[in-house]
Amino acid sequence: MKTTKQNILILHDIRSVENVGAMFRTADAAGIDKIYLTGYTPAPLDRFGRKRGDLAKSALGAEEFVLWEQKKSTATLLNNLKRDGFYIIAIEQDEKSMDYKKVKLGPKNVFIVGTEVTGIPKNILKKCDIIAEIPMRGKKESLNVSVACGVALFRILDL
Repeated sequence: MKTTKQNILILHDIRSVENVGAMFRTADAAGIDKIYLTGYTPAPLDRFGRKRGDLAKSALGAEEFVLWEQKKSTATLLNNLKRDGFYIIAIEQDEKSMDYKKVKLGPKNVFIVGTEVTGIPKNILKKCDIIAEIPMRGKKESLNVSVACGVALFRILDL
């Protein structure tokens, strides 16, 4: 019996609507099964249930194909996903990180990216099984969050 992989993406405290839309497109292209929007990350629908044109513009319709759900507590969500057998992979720079090219996946995986300026908070990183980092060779020490998400997903998922 063949096991199907399940891959989830969590967007935690992403302020930029354009970045969220871009990550919906990337998630669709990478075959992500579901996106969880946590903290203050904007959703494809506003609080009145209307489609957000600014997000849809960068998502180019992907927000209609990728399942998504908003959750208030990232910590609770991660606890529930771990209980359900998911392997939690943070995409972040940290002293405990490993090269993203060396990540080995399980049958059920969660990728989490965090806020554009400060990244994923330490209390959330502590709940992750591994922290995967994309090495930087230039003078800048980080990539845009949507770019980092795409680079990491396509490499780790071997696409």
